[in-house]
Amino acid sequence: MSSNYGLRILVSRPGNQTQALLAVKQQLYPPLEFLMPGMVDTHIHASQYSYSGTALDLPLLDWLNTYTFPVESRYKDLDYARNVYTKVLKRTLRNGTTTACYFATIHTDASLLLGQIADDFGQRALVGKVCMDCNSTVPYYKEPLKECKDETLRFIRELLKKEYAHVKPVVTPRFAVSCSSSLLHTLGKIAKNNDLHIQSHISENKEEVKLVKQLFPDCKSYTDVYLKHDLLTDKTVMAHGCYLSDEELKIFHERGAAISHCPNSNLSLASGMLNVRNVLNHKVKLGLGTDVAGGYSPSMLDALRRAMDTSKVLSMQDAQHQTLTFEEAFRLATLGGSEALSLDDQTGNFEVGKDFDALRVNMCIPGGPVDMFPGQGPKVILEKFLNLGRILYICPVALSM
Repeated sequence: MSSNYGLRILVSRPGNQTQALLAVKQQLYPPLEFLMPGMVDTHIHASQYSYSGTALDLPLLDWLNTYTFPVESRYKDLDYARNVYTKVLKRTLRNGTTTACYFATIHTDASLLLGQIADDFGQRALVGKVCMDCNSTVPYYKEPLKECKDETLRFIRELLKKEYAHVKPVVTPRFAVSCSSSLLHTLGKIAKNNDLHIQSHISENKEEVKLVKQLFPDCKSYTDVYLKHDLLTDKTVMAHGCYLSDEELKIFHERGAAISHCPNSNLSLASGMLNVRNVLNHKVKLGLGTDVAGGYSPSMLDALRRAMDTSKVLSMQDAQHQTLTFEEAFRLATLGGSEALSLDDQTGNFEVGKDFDALRVNMCIPGGPVDMFPGQGPKVILEKFLNLGRILYICPVALSM
């Protein structure tokens, strides 16, 4: 699945991006095969993969208490963690995800194991040990403040000590509901002192937004909670953002923070719909996330398709809404994701100097679901792949080691 030697792009041709992606010399690939940048999953819970495709009958907060926290508590068992995390890496790579931003669990050793497995498979990854010191509904799944701080520092120290080429730690407060103000302040300092990425959730569900207002009455908004605790930086990615106001989006833009659009889970848990056009109009960095297992599919192609579906639903509600094009959705799944994770200097497209994280796509697999016809050029080939393609078409050909 991964190359033994990292590749870096030294030559690139100017011109239309779609044409450039598919303009591969005939002596290298047949007409219906092409190279494309690897896809970037900006938000995925590796620890929830075991029940992906199930447990979609409850809204967010009930869903966490009923399914998520009991399952995540099992990761103190490293054999269990190894089994699930190995399958996550195999599946995401097979789906064409060459970069992923992972939530693990509160367990330090299991989180370190996820980093090791990602490195073993050659996937570029940000790995986060989950931090949460508040959980009154499932009290056995949380950490005392001091333990959370100490274990987070141990996780960061030990993961960095490994010197993995493309696996790095990300500071991970679960979300404001499960974190005290003291913990959020602590994590903000840790991220700043170590120049680390930050990931969390924001404005996913209406009940969640109401609860945050009750828990942090001195903050003007959900965004203000993270802002006041030094957790909104140019290396921050926040999942969902369905109910962010224009004022909050302005703050995101000013701080250089990003949003991970998770349309599958937004719909599957009936949480809401992100107005991607409005986010882009505010010039906020934006990528796509599968959000397994609230999102039932670990495929970034599914995330891309659900993003376009959501955009069309919004256009039904508002005739002035400009729907996403497939080119825009493709960008969100690749370069947009790398920008959201502040990794666009390394990956996301085939610009000179970046690492060659690439997928080989073969549209002429026997028995596949796509038929091609004479005269259909590169743009049509790409659009058909994005809308109809399956994992059998994809092979990661070079993951930078």
